[in-house]
Amino acid sequence: MNSFAVIVEEIKSIVSSEFMSKKVFDKDIADILGISQMNFATMKKRNKIPFSELLDFCAAKSISINWILYGQSPESLVDATNKFYMVKYFNDVNVSAGGGAEIECEEIQEIEIPQEFVFMLGGERELKNIEAINVSGDSMEPTFSYNDIVFINRAKTDLQRGGIFTIRTEAGLFIKRVQKRIDGKVDIISDNKVYSTQTLHPSEIEVIGRVVSRFGEVD
Repeated sequence: MNSFAVIVEEIKSIVSSEFMSKKVFDKDIADILGISQMNFATMKKRNKIPFSELLDFCAAKSISINWILYGQSPESLVDATNKFYMVKYFNDVNVSAGGGAEIECEEIQEIEIPQEFVFMLGGERELKNIEAINVSGDSMEPTFSYNDIVFINRAKTDLQRGGIFTIRTEAGLFIKRVQKRIDGKVDIISDNKVYSTQTLHPSEIEVIGRVVSRFGEVD
């Protein structure tokens, strides 16, 4: 996958004709993507790719995100058209890596998945169980960051072996690392050590599904 710096240069090339031969700067790309210049600079420095904004940009320009992410030429994308898969994307749903989030409106869209990414989601047979949602908050840094898109397998709800799950508690909708205790209770763990571990009874948790990937593998 291309680095954020390479992606920025690709976008500059795509939009250059709109700038009447003037040089396109990073601040211009930040404006196009709807990201503040400060956040844009931080993302570029940390190589944190703003997938949600890129998806909106690609949709507006009628181009494949595979071109942006993997550097495929437009010619190669013609041949690759039949090698894409679609999964459900709840564009307006934010799962909190912080203070909790609630689902108020479930507007279902579809997100295009390149063939080489499908195996990270468990293979073609698992795609029917996969849904994509957005991350907000910072309690799962550095594993997940604000505005990451995560892929959840809703068929995988068994907490016995632990892992990263999307769960709902009375406080809202969360993405957390979950670990079952010997006494039967469940530790709700944040990867960002600033946040303390919470312990709940299984009856206090609704497991939405296991997080199986973002745009990259999940440890």
